[in-house]
Amino acid sequence: MTVEETLAELEALGTEKTRALNMKWGAGKNQFGVKLGDLRKVAKKIKSDHELALDLWKTKNVDARFLAILLLKPNKLTKREMDRMVRAVKFSRVADWLNAYVVKKHPNKEELRVGWMEADDPMAARAGWNLTAERVAKSPDGLDFKALLDRIEAEMGTADPLPQWTMNMCLVEIGIRFPKHRKRALKIGEKLGVFREYPTVKGCTSPFAPIWINEMVSRQG
Repeated sequence: MTVEETLAELEALGTEKTRALNMKWGAGKNQFGVKLGDLRKVAKKIKSDHELALDLWKTKNVDARFLAILLLKPNKLTKREMDRMVRAVKFSRVADWLNAYVVKKHPNKEELRVGWMEADDPMAARAGWNLTAERVAKSPDGLDFKALLDRIEAEMGTADPLPQWTMNMCLVEIGIRFPKHRKRALKIGEKLGVFREYPTVKGCTSPFAPIWINEMVSRQG
């Protein structure tokens, strides 16, 4: 499929309801409003197509970028290309898909993580903390938990909302998985109060760190 054919198909799948939801969550007007399930169906039909994905990404259209993420081959992206893509995102839901489906599979993700942890760009910082949360959960050897907690305590309360979310995820992962650091993680969460008043749908766990940590720990027992 060409870029034009793909965009035409996405436009036909768009709905006013999804466009409105995307706008509510922070997407701009450059979108068709395609449901994520429909985007997956289009991706399944096309299968992996790295070059098409790159061309779709360049359009800056929200739906085209969602689809591009599903078509990209992470090992074909250079470290510089990956960094540029992360910094180019303006919509947090696209950023989260990019992190989940591409960044976490990139061969240079650890080197990128280290650099992004010091980045001023909020999307790069969001990706850095997201990868750090993943390391806490899956490969914590070599991480300095005291330093991470020191930094979260000093920075999370006033952080940009974009990295603040994944910084909180990192705090929660430390609290859940490492009893030695749980007391301090809970204390930091209470002290900062980040997401304490976050509206939570019935049946879902609050992102407020003390509630989230205690809920997940209780399930382990």
